[in-house]
Amino acid sequence: MKTDRIILGIDPGTVVMGYGVIHAHGNKIKLISAGVLKLDKNEDHLIRIKEIFDTVQTLISRYQPDEFAIEEPFFGKNVQSMLKLGRAQGAAISAALNNKIPVFGYSPRKIKQSVTGKGTASKEQVAAMLQNILKFEEMPKYLDATDALGVAVCHLFQNRPIEEKEVKKNTVVIPKKTTGKKQSWESFLNKNPDRIKK
Repeated sequence: MKTDRIILGIDPGTVVMGYGVIHAHGNKIKLISAGVLKLDKNEDHLIRIKEIFDTVQTLISRYQPDEFAIEEPFFGKNVQSMLKLGRAQGAAISAALNNKIPVFGYSPRKIKQSVTGKGTASKEQVAAMLQNILKFEEMPKYLDATDALGVAVCHLFQNRPIEEKEVKKNTVVIPKKTTGKKQSWESFLNKNPDRIKK
């Protein structure tokens, strides 16, 4: 896996879609861009789907991401809302696949857990943690933008390349088998008389 990569994160929505772009270089993460696409000006749902596709295409063309991460819709009670959200997700994914970019999906709980350590964290808690991680001064007006950044950061945390130092640190060293005769208990005591209690 590349140690230098650009990740585009998407928080799909039929009214507001969030996007976030980060640059990962080794263990360093840099914020490139974050924002939202507001879709409420168009009442026609199919036009909104096209806008999502076109916007993601534009983001890909502008930032040339290596990987694409998206929040997977959670199961809700409103079937119509779920259907529309699934279409929005499909439009964004189609744009990524159209540009031959690998796609990864994460549940809302997984994203919160990865960013904050708590799967039930609020949007505000996720945003505050991301502000600390990515060192941006001004909080975006819409939390859909930080949600999208959360998707990108979650993907990075779930797919970090293993550094050589980490491999050495976590490798169990098995001692080499000793050669020659085994040391007898009597020989040990003769060599270490101070170990004998009187």
